[in-house]
Amino acid sequence: MTTITVRGQRFGGVPRDHWRRVDDSLDPDTDFVQIYRNLAVHEFPWDITQALSFALFRTFAVPGIGKLLDDTGAFTGATQKRYDDTVLLLEVPFLRGFDDEQGRAAIRRINQMHRSYDIPNHEMLYVLATFVVVPQRWISVWGKRPMTDVEVRASVRYFRTLGKHMGISDMPDSFEGFASLMDDYEAEYFAFDSGARRVADATLALLASFVSPVPKGVVRVVSLALMDAPLRNALGYSHPPLALERLVTAAMRARGRALRLFPARLTQRRNADSQRMRSYSDGFDIAQLGTFPGGCPVRSVDAHATRSGRATPGPYPAGASDR
Repeated sequence: MTTITVRGQRFGGVPRDHWRRVDDSLDPDTDFVQIYRNLAVHEFPWDITQALSFALFRTFAVPGIGKLLDDTGAFTGATQKRYDDTVLLLEVPFLRGFDDEQGRAAIRRINQMHRSYDIPNHEMLYVLATFVVVPQRWISVWGKRPMTDVEVRASVRYFRTLGKHMGISDMPDSFEGFASLMDDYEAEYFAFDSGARRVADATLALLASFVSPVPKGVVRVVSLALMDAPLRNALGYSHPPLALERLVTAAMRARGRALRLFPARLTQRRNADSQRMRSYSDGFDIAQLGTFPGGCPVRSVDAHATRSGRATPGPYPAGASDR
């Protein structure tokens, strides 16, 4: 096979910027699920997964959120499962869409968990803002290219739609609005809490286990180097040496530049298929993901998904709500 390498093209003429072109040809107001799916499973799968992992740490640094997570014991006593549940429940809606039975079942499960606790709207809104802002900022610094205006607008529309299904109010209607909300909220609420620190430590240990050949201490210090100073301060972490921060920065930027040489990813890279997902090797039932404070899980055959994404249709649990 002849390999063709010209500006913007490689390997048989497949454009390197294929997904940018596809996304920019779509309407962010109506095709936002498709655009966000393209970003998450084709163009920036590793970046978005890592960015959302670090977005979790930002939520831990808000004492009201971090303390609640510590009190439930889910993130410290069953860290792998709680991480898997969170990632899978967030992935199903953009893979399947908000009108799909599995997408609706995932949102229903998220809402059932949240309604078991007295969580104020401002905390829910802040967490949603991290999902909008942190990936865009991560990709703008570490990715192979920045997100386009269409992709940013689609991401905002996607998470506003998710927030609507979750009953979150007072959502901004632009990226700039979400960014200001997140930055202002952190300036007011970031603070140290010992319970939140336990949750962060457990999550760091889990992240270290994902790259087991690398010593856990190395993964931990690199992770801390990727955190900004306000986040480290709020979680009570010491700052890595400046030389190490510069080394990590250089390595991450080199990775982004190297990725520009690779052809577009035409196959999906989904978290559900990742070896990091260790809790459900034989597939998972959406209705049983997450925690069940004060109650028992209800098996729903319509919400069963294998690692290949296939589902068995069936009735919804009686009395279930899509919100």
